[in-house]
Amino acid sequence: MKKYIAECIGTAVLTLLGCGTAVFVGCATPAGVAATALAFGLSVIAMAYTIGSISGCHINPAITLGVFLSGRMSLKEAVGYWIGQFIGGLVGAAILLLICNMSNFEMGGANTANAANGITAGGAFVIEIIATFIFVLVVLGSTAKNGAGNLAGIAIGLTLVLIHLVCINLTGTSVNPARSFGPALLVGSEALKQLWIFIIAPLVGGALSAVVWNAIAPSE
Repeated sequence: MKKYIAECIGTAVLTLLGCGTAVFVGCATPAGVAATALAFGLSVIAMAYTIGSISGCHINPAITLGVFLSGRMSLKEAVGYWIGQFIGGLVGAAILLLICNMSNFEMGGANTANAANGITAGGAFVIEIIATFIFVLVVLGSTAKNGAGNLAGIAIGLTLVLIHLVCINLTGTSVNPARSFGPALLVGSEALKQLWIFIIAPLVGGALSAVVWNAIAPSE
């Protein structure tokens, strides 16, 4: 149970601080994009060194799926992680909404295909699969027995920064169904209509990364 609670807390922090930066700083300028990318990446690094020893700090259902398909955890444990992560995503979004209601900011941080930049729902789906595949592959490699060891959290966090820098103006960057779930549920409208993209596509990307990692992983 401690693992599931840790995943809930970690996902809540990621959603609050990452989406909070997108809301309060904005992503309309290159500086805003960089700030939001750093916020998500630094949140992962902070949580990795906070709850990593408890749960491994997945704080992302796509990562949990990749870890499960790689044979590193049981289905029962994976389901517990998923429940904790989705609850955490909703809690983080709810706290962000509370802060917005006490200020002049509007709730945001939800993922949608950026039609202004010509991105369709199909394009967003493909982008999220590719981005999540890269992200989860880094997670699986850096956390493997002969991986990055204590530096894994930094490698994972910086990879998330890079992915956000590329994808923010395309999809808002999800690569994490739990992070997308809470904001979309509270924002509603188009974000809720497109939520399926940001749940299914990251899971497909996570599953593909597990297949590739199982094929290329060194013998332990």
